[in-house]
Formats: sequence, structure tokens, C-alpha cells
Amino acid sequence: MQIVVKKPWINTSVKEKLIHGFFFCNGIISVVVLLGIFALLIFTSIPAFQEINLKGFLFGMTWNPTSYVKEQYGIVPMLVSTFMVTIGALIIAIPLGIGTAAYLSDVASSRVREIVKPVVEILAGIPSVVIGFLGIVLVGPFLSRVFGLYNGLNALNGSILLAVMALPTIISISEDALSNVPKSYGQASLALGATKWQTVIKVKIPASFSGIIAACMLGMGRAIGETMTVLMATGCAPAMPESFLGPVRTLTSSIAIELGEVAYNTTHYYALFALGLVLFIITFLVNMTSDIILHRFEKVNR
Repeated sequence: MQIVVKKPWINTSVKEKLIHGFFFCNGIISVVVLLGIFALLIFTSIPAFQEINLKGFLFGMTWNPTSYVKEQYGIVPMLVSTFMVTIGALIIAIPLGIGTAAYLSDVASSRVREIVKPVVEILAGIPSVVIGFLGIVLVGPFLSRVFGLYNGLNALNGSILLAVMALPTIISISEDALSNVPKSYGQASLALGATKWQTVIKVKIPASFSGIIAACMLGMGRAIGETMTVLMATGCAPAMPESFLGPVRTLTSSIAIELGEVAYNTTHYYALFALGLVLFIITFLVNMTSDIILHRFEKVNR
């Protein structure tokens, strides 16, 4: 009996080249889109600096573009507000996220893990406007009662809500990083007499540190770029923030509030694109810093 082997309708090497070309084109498109956004922000921001002093823009303490006396475009209060809310969110989210990831990867039973992981993933899908609404009706009144405030729309409220939004990213990626640590590491630690938690803290977390850093950086990116939550729950006061219990206005919320009502081709209009450029540069620097840290850590491990 003769066996007939059908030849593939396309050569294997050609197929590999097509697949390689497909992914290469996708990568090029991503880079082109990113450069296009950067170029758009730069060219739309240039007219603003024909009317605004760059030093006053970067180091000015007042943002008041609608003043009848003199328009002021200082972004320092918004920069401080953005970093306050972001750092506050990370202070809350990083310990909770890494602790939850360690629990899911090494302590929780399979049944508990099957319940908790989908809940965490569902939390990531909740719209930001819903989180902001909960900040207004639940977190805000709670903070006002605890601290004796007139209202709870402040930086602390925004930090708590952003921490909730960053948690799914930190938990998921950190849990994957911990689960990918070779089992021999944990077995060797346990064989030497270490407890399960000592193994997690002193062996598994250091071994998966690069993945945990990536998780924290992605969570930070989520917090910096969030708009609706901070717009609804932080009070949106453009003045210099005095504390976490005072109202703040971030870069993203300023753009969202003002861009829809500003007149086109005005200094105010172009200044808002300059805010977007500043936000883009901050995000780029955060990602570049995380990439440098990851590469250095990988070299040390080698």
C-alpha cells in the first residue's frame, strides 16, 4: 500500500518569512504611531511657547489661563498634585499587591486561587468613572468623618482609588513572576530549614524582582495616566496642594476639564497640548527608567 504524503501548499521557509514580516510590520506600526503622537504634541505645543515664557511654564506656581488681567500658565501645582496622588497610590498598592501575589502563588489553595484570580481580573475591568463615583459616595464621606473635613474630595481619596485601580496589574504580573521562579529554589530553601514565608521573602521575591519591578512600573503608569477617577474624586483645585487632605488637580484632569471648552487656536488651547507633552515625557521617562533597572538586574543575576 502506497502512502501519499501531501506537500504543504506553502513552503515552510516562506511561511516563516511571512510570519516574521507580519510581526515586524506590527512593531514598525507601533513605533510610527508613537512617534506620530510625539510629533503631534510637539508641533501643537510650539505655538504656546511663542506667547508663554518656557521658564514661567515649567516653574510657575499659578495656572489661571482665563484671567482678565494676565493669563498665567504655571504647571508646578499640577506636577506636584500628579506625583502626590501617584506616590500615594503606590505606597498603598505595592505592599498589598506583592503580598496578595505571594499569597496566591505560595499559600492559597487551588480552590481559593480559582476564586480570587478571576475577582482580581474583574476588578481591572471596572470603568474608571464607576471607581470615581464610589470615591464620591463612599470613600469621600468616610474620609471627611475620620479627619473632620468639609468634604473628602482630596489627594488621599484619589490615592486610595488609584491604588485600587493599580492593584490588578501589580497582583497579576507579580503573581506570574513568582510562579515562574524555578521550583528547585523553593525546595532548596525548605530543605535548609527555612519556613514557607522565609522562602517567599528571601528567595522567591528576590529571584522574581525584575518581574515585580515591571508590575510596579506598569501600576505607576496606570496611576499617572488615569483621568476620570482623579477628576471626580480629588476636588480639582488648581492651587498648590498643602497636604494629602487638601484638594488637588493633576495634569490629566486639567486637560480633561479645559480642553472641551477652550477656543481653538488660542494660547490656552496650545498650552493644554503642552501639558500633554509634559505628561508624555514623564511617562516615557518612567518606562525608560524601569527598562534600565530591569536590564541592570538581569546583568547582576547573570
